[in-house]
Amino acid sequence: MLKSLGVWFNITIYLDLVFIENLCMNSIILFTTGLVTKTKNKIIKILISSTLGAAYAIGKYLVDNRMYSNILVQIGLAFAMIYIAFSPRNIKWLLKYVIIFYLTSFVFGGCAFALLYYVKPQDILYNNGILKGTYPIKIAFLGAIVGLITLNIAFKLIKNRLNKNDMFCNIKIGYKDNEIIVRAIIDSGNLLKEPITGAEVVVVEKEKLKEIIDEKILNNIEAIIFGQYEALSDEYISRFRLIPFSSLGKQNGMLLGFKPDLFEVEFDGIITKNDNVVVAIYDKEISKKRQYFAIVGLDLLEK
Repeated sequence: MLKSLGVWFNITIYLDLVFIENLCMNSIILFTTGLVTKTKNKIIKILISSTLGAAYAIGKYLVDNRMYSNILVQIGLAFAMIYIAFSPRNIKWLLKYVIIFYLTSFVFGGCAFALLYYVKPQDILYNNGILKGTYPIKIAFLGAIVGLITLNIAFKLIKNRLNKNDMFCNIKIGYKDNEIIVRAIIDSGNLLKEPITGAEVVVVEKEKLKEIIDEKILNNIEAIIFGQYEALSDEYISRFRLIPFSSLGKQNGMLLGFKPDLFEVEFDGIITKNDNVVVAIYDKEISKKRQYFAIVGLDLLEK
């Protein structure tokens, strides 16, 4: 093992352990940040980012330099680690990742310190922003586990308390040479899937689809569902799907849906394309107040 050059209060520090501990904790925090933000994590990027943070910790430990304690340097390090790990698509997402990163760090750190308080190890020293001693690494990992569970519960509670009236987005649907933009509500209760492919289902009012779908089809939805396909030409038959659903008062319903050529969601200033979506046709009004005309599942946005 690589020993440090000095001993404080009869405590011997091993640099390789400091590096490994910081590498592991940084990786866990970054992984949790990706989990909370529903971002696909690339292990190699997280390891590179965590290595940068661990190297900073070693430098902070070895060099008694104010630069390492400068708050701007530490914030710059967080931005660099986030950029390496997640490659944010814009400044807004970069700031969002950094905030979640710090929140996760504070929760994990608080849990670890609480565990240290109860364990009460005797040979602990806090020097230049770093804990030194022979406190077990198990405490750090246990703190991370407790923190992860706490964050998961907290974010689920927050998500469940979101006001649905503020959860709107715009969707663009393209079929052949025509496109429409429809205002939609984001509903966590919309769990519809196309039964064969497992594609996400977006429900749209029939009236909004008249610009892209043949009116002959829209006027014979019920007949098509019951097997009368005269209204469907060959080009339409390959595109249309039957989607079973259950709702209050109707346990075995069926919707007619189709596979669009283009589907985009604009939410929170970001436009995302999705090729695995089926648009279900709803022949009644979705909103009585006419605030929105389609329903998008929360899972679709998270993906």
